[in-house]
Amino acid sequence: MNAYRDQYAQLFNGGKDVVLLSISTDRPDAQSSWAKDSNYVWRFLSDSGGTVGKLYNTFGRAFESRTVYIIAPDGRIAHIMKPFNEIDPASYAEMKVAIDSARAGRRKP
Repeated sequence: MNAYRDQYAQLFNGGKDVVLLSISTDRPDAQSSWAKDSNYVWRFLSDSGGTVGKLYNTFGRAFESRTVYIIAPDGRIAHIMKPFNEIDPASYAEMKVAIDSARAGRRKP
């Protein structure tokens, strides 16, 4: 998550026209405390029952991996990165291209 924070202005256009939501099964109070301590500037959502994770097939595996959904301004899923490799700089380059494409109204192939 620190990579998101450290690259927030570049990747997410400083929050202008882009919304970043982090969803996990962690309790809301734990997420809130952790986000505040780490100076994260976006919203964390709790999916304690796994409802969202089950709906998008990102919950229930023995090893949970990050999935990134890029949602276009019209509400459609423009790009899915599953799993998202948070330690690979190429993943962030791909994410930036997908976000920029979604913001411009283009679907990333």
